[in-house]
Amino acid sequence: MWSSEHLDLDAYLSRLGYEGDRMPTLETLRALQRAHVLTVRWDTLDSFLYREVRLDVPSVQDKLVRRGRGGYCYEHVVLFAAALEKLGFRFTAVSGRVQLGADSTSPRPATHAMLIVDLDGTRWLSDVGFGDSPLEPIELVDGGRGGTDPWPYLLRWQDITHGSPGWAVHQRGGDPEGPEGWVVRQVFTETPQYPVDYAVGNHFVATHDRSPFVTRPYIQRRRTDRHDTLDALVWTTERPGRERVTRTVGPHEVPQLLDDVFGICTDPEEARLLVIRLRELDSARHRPGSTPR
Repeated sequence: MWSSEHLDLDAYLSRLGYEGDRMPTLETLRALQRAHVLTVRWDTLDSFLYREVRLDVPSVQDKLVRRGRGGYCYEHVVLFAAALEKLGFRFTAVSGRVQLGADSTSPRPATHAMLIVDLDGTRWLSDVGFGDSPLEPIELVDGGRGGTDPWPYLLRWQDITHGSPGWAVHQRGGDPEGPEGWVVRQVFTETPQYPVDYAVGNHFVATHDRSPFVTRPYIQRRRTDRHDTLDALVWTTERPGRERVTRTVGPHEVPQLLDDVFGICTDPEEARLLVIRLRELDSARHRPGSTPR
């Protein structure tokens, strides 16, 4: 179903630096998720520059594995699902609604891709495509938590949309030890999704005028003790237990910043086009009377 016959598993595992066991066990799943989240980059450059993102395994593999570029959740999950399928794991793909910054009275579309992996009767949420994804799967039970991750996550069964029950992934708001408490990161149900369902959601995210991935670039890199984001021209660095550091960069600085901080190398033509588009975006935001989308 997930076109694993088109995946070069050895090349993918080599990209992750993974040399461990290939049996479909919880230990393997944990090691693969950690390696994937820390290694495979996350960016929305293709939707911002070209309004096209391909989800077939050969294209995703070429982009994320061979060329070392980043992608967003659909690309990450298509690649990860193909690898798990080839290794013999049993799983169900699902879709979620990102809640951070959302108006609770107006649900966002379910455009976040995740997997639920079944291992010996126990189910695990594997979310590799959020950008600052958990470093390990979370057991799909009410109260499930990410174990050793320095950024804690909590899974709850609760009302998620207008009285309908489902799963909610919570993260700490601000300082994990501070008073802010937990905030809902995304919600989802266990309704199975298939590659064709992801193709529909991906088309909206990559091409629609109201998609945030079309209106500006968004880049992320997760490390064990650091999370960097670039939202248009705003670069933010967060570390557990510390205040975030935010600075604004110029359009001409972005290609080098992508290489130095995010580990994403653009070719000369792509770098040139990116700088042009960022200058247009920056100019529009500073135009008198303009209302940024």
